[in-house]
Amino acid sequence: MEVSVNQQNYIVPDDCNVQTLLGDVLQQHLQGLAVAIDKIIIPKSQWETQVLKSGDNIIIIKATQGG
Repeated sequence: MEVSVNQQNYIVPDDCNVQTLLGDVLQQHLQGLAVAIDKIIIPKSQWETQVLKSGDNIIIIKATQGG
C-alpha cells in the first residue's frame, strides 16, 4: 500500500505499523522523533500497535539541539 511521509510517497507492507515504518522502511533512529498521522499525534507507546492505512498522510518531526 502507499502512504505519504513528509510529502514523499512510500510503498509499505499492508500490515505496517509506525515502528516498522520508522525502523525498517525509513531506517530512522527512534529517539527524538514525533509522529502524526492525518494531523493526529501518535504517542510513542502506540507506535507498535498503530497500523497504517493506505493513503495515510504521515508527518515525522525530528528533535534537534541548538540554541
